Amino acid sequence: MKRMNPKVDGYITRAKKWREETKKLRMILLDCGLTEELKWGKPCYTFRESNVVIIQGFKEYCALLFCKGALLEDAKGILIQQTENMQAVRQIRFTNVREIVAPVLKAYVRAAIEVEKAGLEVTYKKTSDFKIPEELQNKLNEIPALKTAFEALTPGRQRGYILYFSGAKQSKTRESRVEKCMPQILKGKGLNDY
Repeated sequence: MKRMNPKVDGYITRAKKWREETKKLRMILLDCGLTEELKWGKPCYTFRESNVVIIQGFKEYCALLFCKGALLEDAKGILIQQTENMQAVRQIRFTNVREIVAPVLKAYVRAAIEVEKAGLEVTYKKTSDFKIPEELQNKLNEIPALKTAFEALTPGRQRGYILYFSGAKQSKTRESRVEKCMPQILKGKGLNDY
């Protein structure tokens, strides 16, 4: 078994929820020969410095997030795509420690390691494949400077805005989001650039 990372020990000690589940998942992942790190404040398990799986805790469940889960065979039908815009990652969710079945999880982890060994990559949709929300398109048509600024953004920044605006269910919320973000777009900045 690989060495435990003291930063992950601290994470588990501080955990208010999912502590036993995290401990059990940790042992399974270490038993698969992955390197344990703490990234984004979560236990992350790597193979040859590539992220393979992350333990996540949420309000209703804890999960194993497979970084290239879209490339895995899902023989047990347990991989979950969190949202339609999640292209690469997939989760296996647990609501209690009894749901964590080591042989099943080890099979998925070993498959994820094989994906890394083979050098496989997820083919991502291009930004142009995403539908621009009507509310944004209207503003782009109305304000040439906004259209120019939006088109000058990197594809990732464009995609970030498109997904953020599209995420609102109501048109008036989408409009409000577009209005609020227009100064940021005109400055050539992404959604989270300050």
